[in-house]
Amino acid sequence: MESSSAGVSYKKADASYFEKRGLSRYAGVWSLWALGVGAVISGHFSGWNFGFATGGWGGMLVAGIIIAIMYLGLTFSIAEMSPALPHTGAAYSFARTAMGPWGGFITGLCENVEYVLTPAVIVTFITAYVNSIFGFDPAYSPLIWIVFYLIFLGLNVFGLELSFKVTLVITVISLAVLVFFWISAIPSMDFSRWALNVGAGPDGAAMELPEGNGEWFPFGFSGVLATLPFAVWLFLAIEQLPLAAEESVDPKRDMPKGIILGIITLMISAFMIVLLNPAVPGVGSFHLGSSLEPLLDGFRAIYGDSGVVLLGLVALTGLIASFHTILYAQGRQIYSLSRAGYFPTGLSVTHSTYKTPYVAMITGSVVGLAVMLTIWFALGAEQGGSVIGSVLLNMAVFGAMFSYIMQGISFIILRKKLPNIERPFRSPLGIPGAVLTIIIAVVTLIYQVQDPNFSKGVLWVAIWFAIAIAYFAVVGRHRLILSPEEEFAMEHKQAASLV
Repeated sequence: MESSSAGVSYKKADASYFEKRGLSRYAGVWSLWALGVGAVISGHFSGWNFGFATGGWGGMLVAGIIIAIMYLGLTFSIAEMSPALPHTGAAYSFARTAMGPWGGFITGLCENVEYVLTPAVIVTFITAYVNSIFGFDPAYSPLIWIVFYLIFLGLNVFGLELSFKVTLVITVISLAVLVFFWISAIPSMDFSRWALNVGAGPDGAAMELPEGNGEWFPFGFSGVLATLPFAVWLFLAIEQLPLAAEESVDPKRDMPKGIILGIITLMISAFMIVLLNPAVPGVGSFHLGSSLEPLLDGFRAIYGDSGVVLLGLVALTGLIASFHTILYAQGRQIYSLSRAGYFPTGLSVTHSTYKTPYVAMITGSVVGLAVMLTIWFALGAEQGGSVIGSVLLNMAVFGAMFSYIMQGISFIILRKKLPNIERPFRSPLGIPGAVLTIIIAVVTLIYQVQDPNFSKGVLWVAIWFAIAIAYFAVVGRHRLILSPEEEFAMEHKQAASLV
């Protein structure tokens, strides 16, 4: 047993410990690109559009640009840190090396909230599409949640190669669906009449302008800032890519390429969907401000109801892509914290044949489902369904913003404290890019706090943090394992102290 100055104790695990937690390498550049884009792409199908109700079309556009700048700073920072620290821990391992065990653990907790709750939000949107397509009674939604979790847990558990192939295929199909929608929408778009049909009512809330031709910014700059949390949905989870570091064939070469190609793809797609979806005649920004299926609404308006089943199934692909890939990320995130002893070590055992962290994936999925079912049965089917989508979305964004702040801080500290470690890629935005990421994330959090849906969820996040921190303080910090992330951090801490 070894102790460190941070008040934690390590034990050296034998070879059998890591044999039971082995991963295999498969992913190349395009697999990584698909993992990053696939995780986010559902945000271009549902969720982002709630921003029209708080900012109007112009507010949504400018909020999207601000958030895109934040993610550009974040992804360039990650593209530098991930090949320099090529471990499955990703954000936790960056913060662990920069700020010690407590900093790593807190950052890992923030990401844990994001990756456990984001699949729950996405499966809510999937269920809304399925119910709309087939006319199912919403009262049976929990059964659909369980079915989708079982299917995509199975795909993720039974083979890394299968999982990445499915990810690549459904990501490409999802992008093809979006391109098909853009091509379909351009000839019929009427921007002034439909995209600008939101005004500010006497009570300050959004109201529909029957003739359109409203202001770009009906709620002023405060509306832009209030829309930031919804614009996050256009890019949320691109940062999961470094979780695949130990399953990448050549992370030092491929990880930066995958991340940068991914963010460029998403920025183009985000602009096109914000421009075209509300401009389709019969849709409009006001309606999209409360829609659970905005892309399907757009297809319906263009092609009518005759092909609604086919169009709905096509529109489902993006949601399925993100659901599948974030389940992957959820498993690796829990796995990395468990392998190092921050979470109970039994969670990091991998499948003896398929070498996938099945215990971590199953546990994270059960927790996400339990949260959804608790809300559903506590509030009733009608109210529970709407609350799950909005409240859990806010909780996921809350966890993400804190993890971005911590990753930005980690980047700055690593540049200062460990200037000489090998960096196969260096962020062209450097420290100013990381500072900008931190500032925008803080502003987004401030405006998120003002959302009444936020306060409903933040209490539960705080309770989870309190339980996890208490576990770590009493038990976990005395049982840490010298995993690859921990050994790297310990070695470079000693090296830095000698300089």
